[in-house]
Amino acid sequence: MAAQQQVQKNTLYVGGLAEEVNEAIIHAAFIPFGDIKDVKTPLDQATQKHRSFGFVTFLEREDAASAMDNMDGSELYGRVLTVNYALPEKIKGGEQGWAAQPIWADADTWFERQQQEEEMQRMQAENRAAMQAAEDLHRKKMAEEREGEKEDEGRVKDDPMARAEVEVLNQNTS
Repeated sequence: MAAQQQVQKNTLYVGGLAEEVNEAIIHAAFIPFGDIKDVKTPLDQATQKHRSFGFVTFLEREDAASAMDNMDGSELYGRVLTVNYALPEKIKGGEQGWAAQPIWADADTWFERQQQEEEMQRMQAENRAAMQAAEDLHRKKMAEEREGEKEDEGRVKDDPMARAEVEVLNQNTS
């Protein structure tokens, strides 16, 4: 993944939770560091128990930093906690490969982009056709002018007065 994920500075990942720990216990353990906005422990779908980790979201970034400094490596119900800044939720899909949204969330923008690309291709084809028509018209005019010059040269050779005019013009320009 080329772009590094944005770290959420007021949400902490709390790993190494014992089985008997619940969201109320986590809340009680982290409340001394500041006002808590939210506590979540994702559940294992098969067992309906938490998966040994949770997330604590503080209202203030400073409170989260203080809690991380003090709680990382501490013990809770006989287990050593790992506390770090949380990374954004990852759901496979979306335009960027991994995104915090389902794959169908960008369907409308995808269709819009497809329509824009088709419109752009149509416009480019029209421009190419117009350029080709203009070029063909230019070539036709140039050919007609060359034909006209040949006719003029033929008239000059046949008409002594025209020859004299051409000689005078040539003398005046030189």
